[in-house]
Amino acid sequence: MTEPTLTDLVARALAEDIGTGDATTQSTVPAGASAHATITQKQDGVLAGLSTLREVLRQVAPSVTLTLHVSDGDHNPAGTLVAELDGDAAEILLAERTALNFLQHLSGIATLTARYVAAVNGTQARILDTRKTTPGLRGLEKWAVTMGGGHNHRHGLYDMFMIKDNHIAVAGGITKAVEAIRPHLKQGILIEVETTTLEEVAEALAAGADIIMLDNMDNETMAKAVALIGDRAKSEASGNMSAGRLAGVALTGVDYISVGALTHSVKALDISQRIIN
Repeated sequence: MTEPTLTDLVARALAEDIGTGDATTQSTVPAGASAHATITQKQDGVLAGLSTLREVLRQVAPSVTLTLHVSDGDHNPAGTLVAELDGDAAEILLAERTALNFLQHLSGIATLTARYVAAVNGTQARILDTRKTTPGLRGLEKWAVTMGGGHNHRHGLYDMFMIKDNHIAVAGGITKAVEAIRPHLKQGILIEVETTTLEEVAEALAAGADIIMLDNMDNETMAKAVALIGDRAKSEASGNMSAGRLAGVALTGVDYISVGALTHSVKALDISQRIIN
């Protein structure tokens, strides 16, 4: 199954919201009524998702003129005017919730990512996302991470060999798991191995892993692991990477810090739409 396109995602989101029609608007808004509306960012943060706004309007509000005042990736203060809408009042109301849902969610991801990126500023560590995404929205959510200055880890199960604890258990150890992958390895595809102890780090190194995940290690153990790895592989810190831990983890010298919270438990940024006249 291929990833749904933006057109498909928006169409499905609109369908679940509109159903058989906007009953309230149909009953209260006179046919042909026009309106001017504003979309305002009510919290400080990084905006992301303007392409979804455009697509929502294209599908259900084709007569509405959109005037943008900001760009994706802009870090805006509270009160920033994001956009103005002019046209059919019923169309503006029909599009409102779906457009805001996308904008708020994606901007929340970008904003949280920017905070994590700022926390490791001055170190070599890069902030990565994970596969802990909302089903069906992975492409958009991973794009929002990049708007906040973060980087994408593997997109799915197909574009990296990631040997985790359950693979290791079934394969009979790290070395056996890596050896089993070698016949299937294609150029440009990396092998990453999850480790929890220094002994496992040493085994992953000996097996030839490209990236070694240091899972749920304390900072002292992590620093020892990074020293052991040296330049023979890349290192990735993972597991309970709260904002308060980031600076200390980055100082261990890890190359990457992967953070599931960027997408799986993000809080939406407050963005609202209001009809002015």
